[in-house]
Amino acid sequence: MAPSSAGRAMAFIFVTVLIETIGFGIILPVLPQLIVELTGSDISTAALYGGWLAVVYAGMQFFCAPLMGNLSDRFGRRPVLLLSLAAFSIDYALMGLAPTLGWLFLGRLVAGITGASYTPAYAYVADVSPPERKAQNFGLIGAAFGLGFIIGPIIGGLLGDLGVRVPFFAAAGLALVNVVYGYFVLPETLPKSARRDFSWARAHPLGALQALRRYPVVLGIAGVLFLHYLAHHSLPAVWSFYGAEKFDWGPREIGYSLGAVGLMMAIVQGGLIGKIVPRLGERRAAYIGLAFSGIAFLGYAFAPNAWVVYFFMVPSALSGIAYPSLQGIMTGLVPANAQGELQGGLASVSSITAIISPFVMTQLFGYFTSPAAPVHFPGAAYFVAGLLEFAAVAMLLRVIRLKPLPARS
Repeated sequence: MAPSSAGRAMAFIFVTVLIETIGFGIILPVLPQLIVELTGSDISTAALYGGWLAVVYAGMQFFCAPLMGNLSDRFGRRPVLLLSLAAFSIDYALMGLAPTLGWLFLGRLVAGITGASYTPAYAYVADVSPPERKAQNFGLIGAAFGLGFIIGPIIGGLLGDLGVRVPFFAAAGLALVNVVYGYFVLPETLPKSARRDFSWARAHPLGALQALRRYPVVLGIAGVLFLHYLAHHSLPAVWSFYGAEKFDWGPREIGYSLGAVGLMMAIVQGGLIGKIVPRLGERRAAYIGLAFSGIAFLGYAFAPNAWVVYFFMVPSALSGIAYPSLQGIMTGLVPANAQGELQGGLASVSSITAIISPFVMTQLFGYFTSPAAPVHFPGAAYFVAGLLEFAAVAMLLRVIRLKPLPARS
């Protein structure tokens, strides 16, 4: 792809991820209140329902993300990406209209089935990125996540003052605008000559994971990502409930705190990754990013007040250099016509952990904030997440030692 076309393609993916993340972030500040409204429960019990909602979404993604990745290798990135994006508009509308808790689960089910849009999106980035810019371009996508988490939660916190359901309808509208925008401007990046036949053996989740076995280093790094994802998924699963319980935050305070997280992510991933990763090399950047993440989670776990939480957002943001570095390593070891399969496999890893992590972490939060707990510890989930991040560092050291990588970083 010509540099000008590649630039337009990257611009679209950036905007797509930005709008989608805004939509996701809008609902976070009010989700605890909506669950409490529908169930009449307290915050500890509402967190358990929130965990199950995340499990339903991740479970459907586990089965559907490899399918989306392989469909994008067969039919191109554009149609699969647009179909995935359309599901989010339906999801948010269903959640906004929900008269019962069951409707919330139905909305998450719909989004999980066809909402695996990040799989073709990352394959899209791999299509248009030369080897020397892979980490930087994946970092730009991370910046879109960060910027979305600045705008989305703040809007959600403010709209929450108008009603607990208003942010859901705003998110549905944003998702619909995103689909229309993509329909008219999204170019295709995978030429027909580079496509391959669809295979059910590769499209089911176990097949996608088995495909990674052909690349031993990639498989080992996928194990590192497994631990990293287990820790990372605890942040959105528990944050709103953690802030409400530990610091008595309402939707506006939750929105501002998530906006601050997003601002720091955007600064690091949009402005610093392109300078940090080439200087450190992808491997060292991955080690350092994982270690920063562990430090941040332990800081959240033991923070005595809200200002300490804001302080530890700095190492949390700096941890953003880990994922694009690991992505850069892995995509450099896989051929062009298997990038969708790679991203489908990695999405399966993420989805497995997104099934396990919210359930375990919200259970930890629910137990350690309940009267039955031996000690009141709202940060228990983040303490476990910090330990998982340091385990990921140890595992990466072992993978690199056993299987040396090509000397490109």
